[in-house]
Amino acid sequence: MNADQVLMEIREVNLSYLMLAQSLIRSDREQALYRLGISEQAAERLASLSPAQVLKVASGNTLLCRMRIDDDLVWSLLTSHSKSANDAVTRLHANILMAGRHQEAA
Repeated sequence: MNADQVLMEIREVNLSYLMLAQSLIRSDREQALYRLGISEQAAERLASLSPAQVLKVASGNTLLCRMRIDDDLVWSLLTSHSKSANDAVTRLHANILMAGRHQEAA
């Protein structure tokens, strides 16, 4: 993959992310804050972007969304391959940890 292809894919991801974020914010703000891991202020700004502004922001060469899972515990909880009843508990535990991080960021 060459540099131009990488930039084009980053722009596509940015546009998809911004459109999804706006849709989530407009349909259920509280869920959007949790699922996107953003602050109320960031949600307000995202929701207010015009289509032209969305295209302009998306066209940058920096990825706008970020990986929210930044520690080994959450990664291991999400990637465990158990097929038992504990799998649901494990995923719930991971979601609780990520929700706590959302509260820290807000």
